[in-house]
Amino acid sequence: MREQRAPLAPEGVESRVSVADVLAAKARLRRYLPDTPLHYAERFGVWLKLENLQRTGSYKVRGALNALLAGIERGDERPVICASAGNHAQGLAWAAWRLGVTAIAVMPTAAPATKVAGVKHWGGTVRLHGNSYDEAYAFALNLAQENGWRFLSAFDDPDVIAGQGTVGLELAPHAPDVVIVPIGGGGLASGVALALKSQGVRVVGAQVEGVDSMVRAIAGDTRAIDPVPTLADGVKVKIPGFITRRLCASLLDDVVIVREAELRETLVRLALEEHLIAEGAGALALAAGRRVAGKRKCAVVSGGNIDASVLAGLLSDIRPRPPRKPRRRTSERLRSGPQGRNSSSNFPHTSFIATAGEETPR
Repeated sequence: MREQRAPLAPEGVESRVSVADVLAAKARLRRYLPDTPLHYAERFGVWLKLENLQRTGSYKVRGALNALLAGIERGDERPVICASAGNHAQGLAWAAWRLGVTAIAVMPTAAPATKVAGVKHWGGTVRLHGNSYDEAYAFALNLAQENGWRFLSAFDDPDVIAGQGTVGLELAPHAPDVVIVPIGGGGLASGVALALKSQGVRVVGAQVEGVDSMVRAIAGDTRAIDPVPTLADGVKVKIPGFITRRLCASLLDDVVIVREAELRETLVRLALEEHLIAEGAGALALAAGRRVAGKRKCAVVSGGNIDASVLAGLLSDIRPRPPRKPRRRTSERLRSGPQGRNSSSNFPHTSFIATAGEETPR
């Protein structure tokens, strides 16, 4: 059997993407998508970018919507087909509904029921095929070629990468010193790194042990992997993209590998301690946070589309370790002015609230 390796370049697709493309994406998306909030997870000591609160419950809608809008600007209003483990399909379905474009999504047969239902809710056509993202990808690409449809990669497309990069643009004003992002195919990591690296922000990727195709590709091993079973179905990619592989290799400061047990515990702690619902891939960056140094760390919670039965099972089976005890406060961050009067003019205006003594991104 011929060994499967990473593609050299997406056929018929411009492979360059720049910071200017990310800025253009932000201008397009401003009318349609809200900025997502930041939340300080005090027990983790990490700021969280809550993409689980974005339209369709994931950052993926950013790239899908930007790609459709950019295509319309170029005069391309063909039906659009994608392959997706779920979130890209939901994002595309919502974007297509919003713009009046026909959308078809090919999803693996084991795709979470909540994600399949989400695609159908927004009027997308669902075709279930194959046992992995890569099998769904090959089938979708064949359908696109047969019918003359536009194929939209979940990650290896300049318009998609630029759209995902708007996550980084929203973080930039808050001056984190390091941002941690989950990696499947690498679209989010590539876009965020493009948006932030010129500002001196470190960008660190996170992958699950045994589902680490990007780490291997950066090291020069572009063979397809056989991903192990994982809660993080959204990052279960055998081969990363050509564009994303090149960008991640040149822009990421590091990639951290997370054990499955760490991922599961982090997801449960998010629910119990921070009252936030994340899917497996959504908790991945935070799970990696303990191995990443930084005074103002930010982890991207990339999505919250988890089946209720899966979440219930995790909450029933996993007993997280007690969180670290808070350190004794040596000073209050919000203190009175020199004459004992409160002086708000000494503090910069921010879009989020910090409790006394927290480390707040500037």
